[in-house]
Amino acid sequence: METIEIIGYKRANLGKKESKKLREEGNVPCVVYGGKDQIHFHAPMILFRDLVYTPGANFVKLNIEGEEKDAILQDIQFHPVSEIILHADFLELDDNKKVKMEIPVKAIGNSPGVQQGGKILMRIRKLSVMAYPKNMPSFVEVDISELELGKSVKVEELLNDQYDILNSPLVSVVSVNVPRVKIEVEEEEEEGEEGAEGAEGAADGGDKKEAASEGDKGEEKKEENKES
Repeated sequence: METIEIIGYKRANLGKKESKKLREEGNVPCVVYGGKDQIHFHAPMILFRDLVYTPGANFVKLNIEGEEKDAILQDIQFHPVSEIILHADFLELDDNKKVKMEIPVKAIGNSPGVQQGGKILMRIRKLSVMAYPKNMPSFVEVDISELELGKSVKVEELLNDQYDILNSPLVSVVSVNVPRVKIEVEEEEEEGEEGAEGAEGAADGGDKKEAASEGDKGEEKKEENKES
């Protein structure tokens, strides 16, 4: 997993007024916990661009006035209108302790179902993964090279020895939807077969009625001959 560096500075004062002032100056109020001490600091907002607006998960190297800490972004708050970062929480990593992260799902390979006109549907964009820092992936890769139309890959098929996936094993992660046109064509073919069977049945019934009618006529002629 890639590591992004965030350079920060310890906060001399805490409180809402001080936090507001930091944001106006283009900084993000932050806190890092999980280690021996909890440290409140601030960092330039521009440094969060590669950390927040990236497709994969990342570790963070915090450099707070020369003191370095390995961490992950545990929580981040945005302004509901301006989307400015209001606050960021970091969790300090311990190589001997497992950590939980939300890891993006990445489909790899070419699905036969897609080649047949299907469409890939990502049912889950991220999975909850628990692992030691050294085993934490940037993405959870899902091989779709054998995924046929109407089929899906479930969480239970992604389990391995490197990390634990906390989502339900029966949850579908990626599937290939059957195109609507194909469904309509199949339905029309079924209706056509049923219609053909109905026509054959009607024809058989007509032949039987005709045979019965001719038999009745024969019987009437026999009766007339007897009377004469």
